[in-house]
Amino acid sequence: MRTTITLDADVAEKLQAEMRRRRTNNFKKTVNDLLRQGLRSRRELSSIKPFKIRARHMGNRPGLNYDNTGDVLEQLEGVSHR
Repeated sequence: MRTTITLDADVAEKLQAEMRRRRTNNFKKTVNDLLRQGLRSRRELSSIKPFKIRARHMGNRPGLNYDNTGDVLEQLEGVSHR
């Protein structure tokens, strides 16, 4: 398919740098390769399942009031917890 696109200046510079890195003057092949790579990576990222945290009950320590976290930290770690 033949089409015309307008590249932003920064994209054109990066494309030229990539062509120099690959030591090629084949603009069409470089653009197609990079587009394929970008589209493939987007598809792979969208298929990754999100990380989920599963909460577990870890028990209670007798004598601790969990309503005030400052008091809990002070009882467990001492006054220097701040």
